[in-house]
Amino acid sequence: MYAINEDRRVATRCFELASSPLFVAEGIFAAEIAEECRRRGLLAGAYALRRPRSATFLRRLARDLAEQRKGPRVLLLRGVALLRAEPAVLRRQTGLGAEAARGRDVLRRVARLLAAGHPPQTG
Repeated sequence: MYAINEDRRVATRCFELASSPLFVAEGIFAAEIAEECRRRGLLAGAYALRRPRSATFLRRLARDLAEQRKGPRVLLLRGVALLRAEPAVLRRQTGLGAEAARGRDVLRRVARLLAAGHPPQTG
């Protein structure tokens, strides 16, 4: 678990998949587990969301301001820095095995997997 206001991991939490046909890991660190999931035969797909950077900037700023994560000036400066860094983040995530895709495409793919009761793929 990552605390943005502390800028660090604050806890680790285990979870059980039980009989779930798949799970979704999301967030900036999700690509970190793609290769291990692939190795274990658990990976049905790994995606890095590709959307307009300005939209991401505005959504992030609105969320962070609403949640009062930090002061407005800090959030604005942080948002601009993340806006500039976003292409490098996407390159890193795809380098870790995630496929760059639009959100609606990812949702369609996951829905198809669920509808088909699709087992995870490897490779």
